[in-house]
Amino acid sequence: MTTLINDIRYAARILKRSPGFTITAVLTLALGVGANTAIFSVVNATLLRPLPFPHPERIVAIQNQYKAVGLDSASASVPDYIDYRKQRQLFSEVAAINTDNFNLTGIDRPERLQCGEATSGLFAVLGVQPILGRVFTYDEDQPGKNQVVLLTSGLWKRRFGGDPGVIGRTIHLNDKPYTVVGIVPPILQWFAPVDAWIPTGFTPADMAPSSRGNEYLFVLARLQPDVSVERARAGMATFGRSLAQAFPDNFPPSSGWAIRVDSLNELLVSDVRNGLIVLLAAVGFVLLIACANVANLLLARASGRMRELSIRAALGAAKWRIGRQLLTESVMLGLLGGAAGVLFGSWGVSLLVKSGPQQLPRLDEVTIDGRVLAFTFAVAILTGILFGLAPVVQLATSNLHDLLKQGGRGAAGSLRRHRTRSALVIVEVALSLVLLVAAGLLLRSFASLQKVDPGFRAQNVLTFGLSLPPAQYSTQARTSGLFHAVLDRVDALPGVTAAGAVNSLPFSGDNSSGSFLIEGHAVPAGGTAPHADQRIVSPGYFRAMGIPLLRGRLLSDADRQGSPLAVVIDDALAQEYWKGKDPLGQHLRRASDGAPWATVAGIVGHVQHNALDSKLRKATFYGSYLQQPTQSLQFVVHTAGDPMLLANAVQREIASLDQDLPIFDVKTMDQRVAASLANRRFAAWLLAVFSFIAMLLAAVGLYGVMTQSVLQRSREIGVRMALGAQSGDVLHMILRQGAILAAAGLVAGTLGALVLTSLMKSLLFAVSPADPLTFALVAALLLAVALVATWLPARRATRLDPVNTLRYE
Repeated sequence: MTTLINDIRYAARILKRSPGFTITAVLTLALGVGANTAIFSVVNATLLRPLPFPHPERIVAIQNQYKAVGLDSASASVPDYIDYRKQRQLFSEVAAINTDNFNLTGIDRPERLQCGEATSGLFAVLGVQPILGRVFTYDEDQPGKNQVVLLTSGLWKRRFGGDPGVIGRTIHLNDKPYTVVGIVPPILQWFAPVDAWIPTGFTPADMAPSSRGNEYLFVLARLQPDVSVERARAGMATFGRSLAQAFPDNFPPSSGWAIRVDSLNELLVSDVRNGLIVLLAAVGFVLLIACANVANLLLARASGRMRELSIRAALGAAKWRIGRQLLTESVMLGLLGGAAGVLFGSWGVSLLVKSGPQQLPRLDEVTIDGRVLAFTFAVAILTGILFGLAPVVQLATSNLHDLLKQGGRGAAGSLRRHRTRSALVIVEVALSLVLLVAAGLLLRSFASLQKVDPGFRAQNVLTFGLSLPPAQYSTQARTSGLFHAVLDRVDALPGVTAAGAVNSLPFSGDNSSGSFLIEGHAVPAGGTAPHADQRIVSPGYFRAMGIPLLRGRLLSDADRQGSPLAVVIDDALAQEYWKGKDPLGQHLRRASDGAPWATVAGIVGHVQHNALDSKLRKATFYGSYLQQPTQSLQFVVHTAGDPMLLANAVQREIASLDQDLPIFDVKTMDQRVAASLANRRFAAWLLAVFSFIAMLLAAVGLYGVMTQSVLQRSREIGVRMALGAQSGDVLHMILRQGAILAAAGLVAGTLGALVLTSLMKSLLFAVSPADPLTFALVAALLLAVALVATWLPARRATRLDPVNTLRYE
C-alpha cells in the first residue's frame, strides 16, 4: 500500500511538471468519456433501468396480431379481455385500457383532457398506490357506478393547486359529474400520457360475443410469480388456437391471427433499441480513438523520458516496477479525464433532454445516477490501462542499459515507437471511417425519407382537435351541425384557403381500421375479409390536405343523412381489391357494424398515415361525417401564411359557438411530419457529431505522428537538402508517408465498415449498408483531412536549414 501511495504521489508530481501534456491528454479523454457518459445515461434510463413498478419484469402486454394483413400488433376487444382474465394459471391480474378525450368544465376555464378509461385491475397490475384517497373498486367497473375519477398528480397540482380537499369534490367531464376519489402518480406517461383515470364500465353490449371484432383496448397483465414471459407466450398460443376454433369468423386461419405477449419494457423500447445501441457503439469508437491519441502522446513523451527511465534501471529498479509507475500515471490521467468527462457528460445530458425527441421513452428520466457514475469510473480506469499499455510494452522490449550508454536515443527503440505510433494512427483512421460511413448512411437515409411524398401537402396547414361531449351533443344532427358551423366559421377567416376535418389525422398517432365487405365478393369459409383504414371526413378535407382526386368525384355536402351512402377510396384499395377493374359505382360496407352498402364515388391518392418509411401501403376508404356520426374530429386548415397565427382566431370562433369547447393538439402539419422523423433525425445527427469528433481526433493523431517523424528525420532531411534535394521533394516524401498511413487506415476501415454497417440495415431507408457513394465520399473526405494534417509538418520540414540541422546533429 505504501509503495502504491508513493507511485501515486510521484505520478502527481510528474503530471504537474508537464501541465501542457496533462491538460491536452485530459481534455482528449474528457471528450471520449463525456460522450460515453451522456449516451450511456440515455441507454441506462431507456433500456437498463427497470420500470418504476414492483417486479416490473412480470408486467406484460397482450395484443392481437394479424400477420396476413400486415398488422403486427393490434388492440383487443372486450370479449378478448374477459377471456384473458380467465387465464389465472398464467396471470394474477389482467387490466384493459382505452384513452379518450374529455372536456373539463365547470371551473375557471374549459380544458381538454386526455383520460384513461381503465378497469380497476390496472393498479393491481402495475402495483401503484394512490398519493391521496383510493383507487377504483371492482364494483365501479359497471355502467352507472363508474362516475368516479382519479386525478394524476400533474393535473391535481396544475388545476387544483395540490389541494387535498379536492378528494370528494365533483368535477364535470364531457358535461357529466365525476367524484374525485384519489390522486395517483403519473403512471404510464411515456406510454399513455393521460391527465385522469375513470373506470371503463363495460355494458352488456360491449361484452357480447358479437363485439369480439370491435378491438380498441390495450391489455396489460401481471404474471403469476412462477410464470415466465416465455411460458406465458406458450400458454396463450395454446389458448389462442382454441379461441380460433371457437370463433372462426373472427379469427380465420388465413388472417394469420395470433395472441402476442410482450414484456412491457421490451414493448416500450423495441423501436429505439437498435438506434441507441448504434450510438453507444459510436461513442465507444470515439473513446478508442481518444485512447489511441493519448497513447501517442505518451509514446512521444516517453522518448524524452528514456534517459530518466534508464537511470532508474541503472540504480536497480526492475522493469515491472517502472512499468507499474507508468501505468499509475496513465490511470491517473484516465481518472482525471473521467472527472472532466462527467462534467462534459452532464452538459451533454442536459442538451439531450432538451433537444431529444419526445418519442424517446423515459427521456425525462435521463440523469447521471450511481450506475452511470460507476460506468464512467470503470471506463476511466480501463482507458487509463488501455492507453498506458503502449509505453509499458515499449519499455518491456527496450534495453534501458544500452539506451543509457547511447544517451537515451536508441535508434531501434525510436523505430519501434514510430511503428507503434503509426499503427495507432492507422487504427484511428479506420475507426473514424467506420463512424463516418455509419453517419453518412443514416444522413442519406434521413434525406431520402424527407423526399418521400406523403400523399398530402404539409406546408401551411394548421391542425387541431375538437371533441364534443356526448351528453350535450347526443344526436347526429347536433354533432354534424356543430362541426359544419365550425368549418364554415374557420373557412371564412382571413388567410384561410381551405378547411376540412377527419377522425384520424395522418401522423397524429391515431388510426382506425377494420374489415369491410365488397358487394358480390363473398368471403370464403375460413377466409379473411378485406381490411383497410377507415376514415370519416368532411367534404373539404381533401382540398385542405391537397390530396389529389384521380377519378370520379369527391364527397360533397349533398352526401348527408338521408341520402345514399357514398365513399371515396384511395388508389391502393382500388388496385388491391379491384385489380384493374373499375371500382366506381361499386358497393362496399364496414363488416363490424352491419352498415348499409355505400357507393364508391371517387378515387383519391394514397396517403402515408403513420410513417414515411412504412413499407406497408395500407388501403383506405373515406366516408362523410354528415352520414356517419362521430364525437371527435381533427381539423386541417390550409392558410396563405403562417398557420400558427390563426390558432387564437380559431379558438375564438369555436368559443362563440360553445364556450365550453376547447381545441387541443394544436400543431402544424409540418410539425407532425417532422415529429415522425424525430428519432431518425436524433440518431443521424448525433452520430454525425461523434464521427466529426472522431475525424478531428484522428487528424490530430496523424499530425502528431508526422510532426514527430519530421523531428526524428531532421538529420536525414538535412542531408538530402545538402545533397541537392528541393523543397518539393521533401514535401512529397513527407506527404507520401502520411498518405500511406491514411490509405492503410482507409483500407482497414472499409473492411470493418462493410461488416459493421450490415448490422444497421434495419435503421436504413432506401440506402444499402454497402452504398458505394457513401463509402467513396467518406474515404475522399478522410484522405483530404489526412493530407492537410500531413501537409502542416511537411511544410515545416521544407523550411529546415540543412547547415544548422547538421551542425546540431
